[in-house]
Amino acid sequence: MLLKIAFRNIFRNRRRSLMTLLAIAVGAIAIVVFGEFVSFIRTALETMTVESVGHLTVFRSGYFDYGGGNPAAYGISNYQDVIRLIADDPVIKPKLNVVTPTISLTGIAGNFAISASKTFLGTGFVPSDRDRMRHWDERGVFSRRSLRPLGLRDDDETLAVVGVGLARVLGLCQALGLADCPSRPPPPAAATGEPEAADLAALARDARTSSPAAPSGVRPRLDLLGATATGAPNVMSVFVAGAERQGARELDENYVAMSFSLAQKLLYGRGEKQAAAIVLQLHHTADLDAVRTRLRTILADNHLDLEVRDFIERYPFYKQAVDMFDTIFLFISFIMGVIVLFTVVNTMGMSVMERTNEIGTSRALGVRRSGIRRVFVIEGALLGALGATVGVALAQGIAMGFNAAGFTWVPPGFAGRSPLRVMTSGIGWLLVGAWAGLVLMATLAAVIPASRAARLKVVDALRHV
Repeated sequence: MLLKIAFRNIFRNRRRSLMTLLAIAVGAIAIVVFGEFVSFIRTALETMTVESVGHLTVFRSGYFDYGGGNPAAYGISNYQDVIRLIADDPVIKPKLNVVTPTISLTGIAGNFAISASKTFLGTGFVPSDRDRMRHWDERGVFSRRSLRPLGLRDDDETLAVVGVGLARVLGLCQALGLADCPSRPPPPAAATGEPEAADLAALARDARTSSPAAPSGVRPRLDLLGATATGAPNVMSVFVAGAERQGARELDENYVAMSFSLAQKLLYGRGEKQAAAIVLQLHHTADLDAVRTRLRTILADNHLDLEVRDFIERYPFYKQAVDMFDTIFLFISFIMGVIVLFTVVNTMGMSVMERTNEIGTSRALGVRRSGIRRVFVIEGALLGALGATVGVALAQGIAMGFNAAGFTWVPPGFAGRSPLRVMTSGIGWLLVGAWAGLVLMATLAAVIPASRAARLKVVDALRHV
């Protein structure tokens, strides 16, 4: 009976009630659509990070904190045994997508045909494993149909892929046929003939005598200078199979991707070949905690001096970006909640003023103060429920239309254009949370005028004009 009475009361003044419902619906649309956008950003960042560095990474103890200064001193010598131990574990195996070794190193890349050189940040990996990792997309955020292979092959360690910025600096734009990549002008006369460049070029010429011939097709050649574990200089020649634009300019001008075996030779020379890290990519991110716990148990049981880090630890930008968008979402939700609060307070306050005589009559007939209060609180809750329901439904329709429009953008830290979408699936928690939050806010907003109505004196209410 109370619900029936409350429902009739909220439409006694239809214009005011409809405006209130519209305000609540707009609040719901803003919260849901922006929340779905934040969910897309979170999922897209997770996808980009996991396809690059995997879910979990096994390092030699101390490498994560100190290995950047001397990666050769923190290598995993028995990495093949460790990989087999992980891949054959009955708990990890069904959850595992890729387990692969990697190496990170630094050095100098030189195109001494034009007397150009540049420091580089190198990454060595198994090409087939990396291509499988790049196709990971648990939530279907990106379209992988048009994803091109990197251009590296397991059976040819002479190939490398560089950043577009590094190709520009080393004068490879024309040779690689890169668009939006200007050709390198001739160097100033004063910069030629430097003894350091001559020494590097001499090392490169010596290394080329034992290097393999160029693969089929005409590819530009680079010489990579690194330092082995003993500190001796080491030079390897590679043929550039292509260039891939990186998200940050600093990385784009330093990036070199190469075969894992080539990186081993460059970093360890004739010494024992090791891996800097072992990367694990899972089928589902939800399995990360379980696999990490099991992995630590395996390493401890086998007395291996190794540690496990997840992708959030390896890529702090992910957590920083997610926290920023979550904070913005909470701020917008708070603003929408305040708007709904004051709108409902105003509407219910006007309703109390218009029905003062009715309240006095009800009190005179024996209705208790709690009964009066209950009626107005239920009216506020109904307003919130109706407005939130309409808003959530409209928000889903707007989101689907937005996705169908096919907008694209270049997000921070991303090299090319990617789809600009909002998540419309797997966000039930958002829809329920937005709906429940707005209903709760409307109910709380009705408490203030409901309490004022309940406190009215019967005599004053009856003679109110």
